[in-house]
Amino acid sequence: MQEQKKQKKQNAKIKDEIAVKLVEKLDYDFSKADKDNAMTYGVIARTIVLDRMVEQYLKKYENAVVINLACGLDTRCYRMKGKYLRWYNVDLPETMKIRRQFLPETGPIYQIAKSAMDDSYVDDIDYHGENVLVIIEGLTMYLCEKDIRKIFSIIERSFQKVNVMVETMSPFVVKHVKEKSIENSNAKFTWGVKNGTELQKIVPNFSILHEVSLVEGMKELMPVYCVIGKIPAVRNISNKIIVLKKRG
Repeated sequence: MQEQKKQKKQNAKIKDEIAVKLVEKLDYDFSKADKDNAMTYGVIARTIVLDRMVEQYLKKYENAVVINLACGLDTRCYRMKGKYLRWYNVDLPETMKIRRQFLPETGPIYQIAKSAMDDSYVDDIDYHGENVLVIIEGLTMYLCEKDIRKIFSIIERSFQKVNVMVETMSPFVVKHVKEKSIENSNAKFTWGVKNGTELQKIVPNFSILHEVSLVEGMKELMPVYCVIGKIPAVRNISNKIIVLKKRG
């Protein structure tokens, strides 16, 4: 929700009126998240990078089907309006119950109240061999390797032509960093990989196309990252968006 909160600022890097209205309706204390600058900027950087990557994909593959796993209250489907054939937002029933209250979506945007590890969520997707893009952001770092394998196994079995854009966290950050905004919840960082090569060993039926460090998004928020972002250590510990393609 930090990206929605940020929309209220005049110099916001992401323009999204729906997100602004959503934040105004929510009865939620954002004070802890506001104090967690690393998390706040990280979410905005991720949004900048992923928006750019998703838009590039949709320009290349017209009439694609997009599946946003663990969507939460994400509003990217509106920012990309008119650029896809169908968009499916997937998340746990309790999360989707809240989403429906504020974002009562209808086709070509659909809601599926199931886990990303529930094989049956694909039964609710209208699929006829189109190109599929699966987006997984803000999820893998809370799972374990077995869960990651399960998610990718479902995707691999269900779609013929599919690319996955997945956010990953470095093992160093998983071990040493705590997110202040969720410290009172049961959520904690549990899994990470150093790079796409390591991820491919876990999901061998997918090929790595490329990976983008969230440093690229930070450069637009804080110009100093144009310099420090060139330091390997900085790039290595930053979250990444890894793009994979199902092997043909």
